[in-house]
Amino acid sequence: MGAPAVGMVLTLVVVVDEAGQYDALRAATEAAREHPSRILMVINRDPAEPNRLDAEIRVGESAPGEVVLLRLYGELTEHADSVITPLLLTDTPVVVWWPGDCPEIPAKDPVGHLGSRRILDARSAPDAVAAISSRAASYVPGDTDLAWTRLTPWRSLLAAAFDQPVGKVTGGVVEAAPGNPSAPLLAAWLCDRLEAPIEVAESGGPGLTGVRLSIASGGELTVSRTDARLATLSRPGHPDRRVALARRPASELLAEELRRLDPDEIYAAAIRRLAEMKGQGRS
Repeated sequence: MGAPAVGMVLTLVVVVDEAGQYDALRAATEAAREHPSRILMVINRDPAEPNRLDAEIRVGESAPGEVVLLRLYGELTEHADSVITPLLLTDTPVVVWWPGDCPEIPAKDPVGHLGSRRILDARSAPDAVAAISSRAASYVPGDTDLAWTRLTPWRSLLAAAFDQPVGKVTGGVVEAAPGNPSAPLLAAWLCDRLEAPIEVAESGGPGLTGVRLSIASGGELTVSRTDARLATLSRPGHPDRRVALARRPASELLAEELRRLDPDEIYAAAIRRLAEMKGQGRS
């Protein structure tokens, strides 16, 4: 693990169980094609088994940079930070990703503490909406969630729709499949930016399917997506426009998050507003 480390821009630590490691590794290696990385896969196995560490190193065309798979057994499952610390690249950022279960306070987790960025995914939680709604309580600068990353094309499209004067927004609705954690987060962001009440309504999916914003002067600004690929943007006084708004795989979401290693202040504001809305019984 020497010469190949030249040119790598970060260490990506992926904490995952055996059932999720294949998909997580595939996403991480695809993301590493854009961001050359040393990928450390921490796979916790049975803590009741004798202490053992099984390690596998992959270097080659199929794995950009270096990939190290670490399967931890016994008491080692409680000391993953001690196992991976000697393997971190020196003088480069460390990003920790939990594709599945994550600690209650990621920044205080022994592995999470090593990272300058910590990536979660509320969608993997048993109650995804409750998970994203609780993020503000544990937030530390550097935290983010892929439920937020999935909103980037929606936020960009909605922001662009206001490049020309639209008028005062008096309220709105975000429509999504039941239990979609991105829906209340998008509602919170819109509420924060537009200073208007935004609700969440269930739809047949898949994922997010629409946003409807009521304009004070009359009419609605709407974005409607029914096939997970294309959406229709409608604004008062303008012809409808078809725009690309495809659902993205985990590899693209991860690659987007690896492009920025500074705290995401807009995400922080959105989860704080979501927590306020939940406290008021809204969304």
